[in-house]
Parts: sequence; structure tokens; C-alpha cells
Amino acid sequence: MSAVAAGTPPPPVDLLALTQVLVDIPSESHQEEAITEHLARELAARAPWLTVDRVGSNLVARTTLGRSQRLVVAGHTDTVPSNANLPSRREGDVLWGCGASDMKSGLAVMLALAGAISDPVMDVTWVFYEAEEVDSRFNGLGRLWRERPELLVGDVALLGEPTDGTIEAGCQGTMRVRLVLRGARAHTARPWMGRNAIHRLAGVLDALAGYDERRPVIDGCQYREAVQAVRVEGGVAGNVVPDEVVLAVNHRFAPDRTPAEAEAHLRALFEPWVEADDLFEVVDWADGAAPGLTHPLLAALIARNDLTVRAKLGWTDVARFAAHGVPAANFGPGDALLAHTADERVSREPIERTYAALEDLLLRGAAAP
Repeated sequence: MSAVAAGTPPPPVDLLALTQVLVDIPSESHQEEAITEHLARELAARAPWLTVDRVGSNLVARTTLGRSQRLVVAGHTDTVPSNANLPSRREGDVLWGCGASDMKSGLAVMLALAGAISDPVMDVTWVFYEAEEVDSRFNGLGRLWRERPELLVGDVALLGEPTDGTIEAGCQGTMRVRLVLRGARAHTARPWMGRNAIHRLAGVLDALAGYDERRPVIDGCQYREAVQAVRVEGGVAGNVVPDEVVLAVNHRFAPDRTPAEAEAHLRALFEPWVEADDLFEVVDWADGAAPGLTHPLLAALIARNDLTVRAKLGWTDVARFAAHGVPAANFGPGDALLAHTADERVSREPIERTYAALEDLLLRGAAAP
């Protein structure tokens, strides 16, 4: 039976109201100081038993009970720029506002649990971090792993990314490549004197449009790879045959492939249309993360709450934990389809359902259902 079945006691705090308080503290990326200060005060008042470390606008609050296992629960404090959706608006059990879904409802769950459970069966690390919504070099988790990795040590991790209270396991890797095809300039009245580089893209674009993606199943989760053209640059003038075209491509690859294997796959895909003078360049990449669902704590969370499990097709910070040998999954109350929209909102039910599932995990650990 699910831990959120009828008869489950309500949370000790109004989670929707707590979410609204957090939403009404603007925290666009690089402007997280105010919400970090607020969370630090709340943790000091609600959970004085926690050891709290601050690194920039990142807070790490830990129990130090000497348990045999440690669970890390992490969530980012920043949002995308607001879109005429601040301050928040509440109607009944629905809250509208920037960050309501991604992911201040998840932060509310974390804050409430940190203050409600002083004696969990495992040690717990609560991580509130900055700059997830912008370039990865600013990411707060990345900074913590570089500067204070001891603060993130754990046996398993959960990220409160919006999943509508389901488990999104692992994540796919991502790679951006730059393909430059060459030609020769000529007057458009005499195109046979040159070679049109833009026309050379025809075969490449046909291959992308007809791409037959892999759909590997890993730990029972079906991933779905993708290769997409995302930008084209080319052209000299309205009467000149272009001698160069640049195509930007994004590849999402399943976590059973390494970045080197993903690169080799793209090179093979484009090989029929790439010549010696052309350029294939990897711009950047981020590795994926395996589902890790066999870890006893994740398995218990899923089984006791009858959670739906699906593969995470995008990239999330679970990969940062996986890169350090910590199995991780995405689990939060928000709805990813509403994230970053003007109509971003969250309902009470998934917040309370997520709270109940995590409360059960903190109090019972990996005990049998």
C-alpha cells in the first residue's frame, strides 16, 4: 500500500503555503542571495540539530548521527527569469508563480522534512544549491564537488527536480557538435563555377530527419536517443554561392554509452557527407547516469509507495552524483511540462504525496514493505 494512501496523517506544516513563501522570494539565476539567507534562517530555527555549511549561495545541512548509510537530498534554489508570474497567485489548492514547479515545491518538501525529522534511520544531507538553470560552469553542485566534496558524500542521492511525484531514473548524456562543410564561392549567375556549401547539407539533414534512434532498456527503463539539428549558419551575400555552412547538432545518448562512443556514432552518421577539408568538432558534452534502481533505499522508496518509474530523457544533476559513484534519481512534486512557462503552477496533492514518500523513507529506510 502506498505511503500516501487514505488515512495518512497530514504533514505538520502547510506545504503549499510554505511553497508560496519560497516562490515569493525572487531567485533568478545569479540572484540567489535572498533565498539562501531565508533558508539558512529557517534551517537554524526548524532544525538546530543539523550541521550547516555555506559555500557561496550553497547550503549543505547534515545530520551527524553515525548511521551506516547516508542519503543526500538536493534541490536548486534558482529559477529562470519570471514571466509576469511574480508575485504568486493561489486559488484553493493550486499555486501559480515562477519556480512553483521547478523547483520551489521540492525545496518546501526538503525544508519541512529537515525540520520535522531529527532522528532518521539513516544520516541525511540536505543540499540547497545555486545556478542550475544556467551554464554548467556556474552550477552550485559542481562547485561543491570541486571545493568541498566531503559535504556531498553519500550512499544514494535524490534530486527534487519536477517529476510529478514519480521516479525519473538516471539521465541521458548530451553532446553538442559543430559540423562545417566547405564549398567554393562563385557568382549566383554562374553557380557551376563554384560549389554551394549549403546545398551540401541536404544529405546530412535527410539523415537527421530519418534518424532511427536507439531505445535501450536499462534496469527496466526505456531510454530514447535523439540527434537534432539546432542551428544553421551560412551565406555570404544575395548574389554569392556560399563557400561554408555551419551546422550545430545536439545528441542525447543513453547512459549505456560513453561520450567517446556517442562521438564515434555521430562521426559514423555524418561520414558519407564529410570530406577531408570539412570539420567535425565536439563543442561540449556531459555524461549520462545509469538508473541505479537496485540500491536498497531507492528500491524501498519505489516499492512501498508504488511509484511509477521512467527513464529521464534529458540531462540533470543526477549525473554529477553518478560521476562520483553515488547512484541517484530524480523525485520531486513539480510538473516538468509546466516548468519555465508563464502558467507555471503546482498543486497541493503531489507536494504532500512526495513529502509522505520521503518521510516514510527517512523513518523506515530500506525495511521491507
